[in-house]
Amino acid sequence: MRLALADVYSARARIAGVAARTPLAPSPHLSTVSGQDFLLKLEIAQPIGAFKLRGAANAIAALPDDCTGVTCCSTGNHGRGIAYAARARGLRAVVCMSELVPQAKVDGIRALGAEVCITGKSQDDAQAESTRLCKAEGLAEISPFDDASVIAGQGTIGLELLEDRPDLDMILVPLSGGGLAGGIALAAKAIKPDIRVIGISMERGAAMHASLAAGHPVEIEEVASLADSLGGGVGLTNKLSFALCRDLLDDVILVTEAEIYRAMQTLYYEDRLVAEGASAVGIAALQAGKLPPLNGPVAAIITGRNVDMNVFTQIVTGKDVTLGDVTIKGQAYGA
Repeated sequence: MRLALADVYSARARIAGVAARTPLAPSPHLSTVSGQDFLLKLEIAQPIGAFKLRGAANAIAALPDDCTGVTCCSTGNHGRGIAYAARARGLRAVVCMSELVPQAKVDGIRALGAEVCITGKSQDDAQAESTRLCKAEGLAEISPFDDASVIAGQGTIGLELLEDRPDLDMILVPLSGGGLAGGIALAAKAIKPDIRVIGISMERGAAMHASLAAGHPVEIEEVASLADSLGGGVGLTNKLSFALCRDLLDDVILVTEAEIYRAMQTLYYEDRLVAEGASAVGIAALQAGKLPPLNGPVAAIITGRNVDMNVFTQIVTGKDVTLGDVTIKGQAYGA
């Protein structure tokens, strides 16, 4: 299936009243750092605290009338979106997650009425269980990234960005399975072909980056990260999101855990935002000097706020944070 701009406009009409049109807020501090207008697309303002509601709501709305339930794998926010949209339609929802997903995200999904299945140590393990449930129990499976309705729903962010700031030069998009980056790039480049869309991921466990480098989807080891929402593979049988990222992204940049740590502090102290590590990767790339030259206004997608608050408190107070076998050395903001 080929996706087009018309699919994104259709998605916008379908999710109106469920997903919010979110603010595009200027960051005076980051504008000074970048030398250009630097804008934050605040998907943290969605009812579930993350952009994933857009794609989930569009996919749930597209299901046939006789559907009785849905399943998905998730690193947290897609599951929250599916749970929210499924409950609104009166559908059963089963969300499969790995042991790496923070407990705060598991609790948030359960609070929305979904069943949670914790299985394995990777997103790929969770995906296998979701596929099994689809076949065994007749549930409709909704991929967190490789689904046409999901991608079109995420692409509505691109429409809003260019309606609010037609002069945008660059969009910084957190990159995982590619549904968000592919959808935004599809919409934005159809409207403004010369706009640059940069995918940004964490240095360890960046599946889409490795797949693009290989020229085809590959498996990599999933490890703990401050950007836990960006974990997981792209699927070896990927049908849509890999090709969109390959064809439409202008670059992919990797940032370290220490750079993500500092970026989360920046968003908190300078813009008063509670944001997940995945939300901060664009700011991390800017502060680390990893972005290409900027020729005009820049927008970074602040994808979600569903962070483990114990870890977040450690970060903003400058404490050490341990992730599996790695410890990120703490540092007070501005020190």
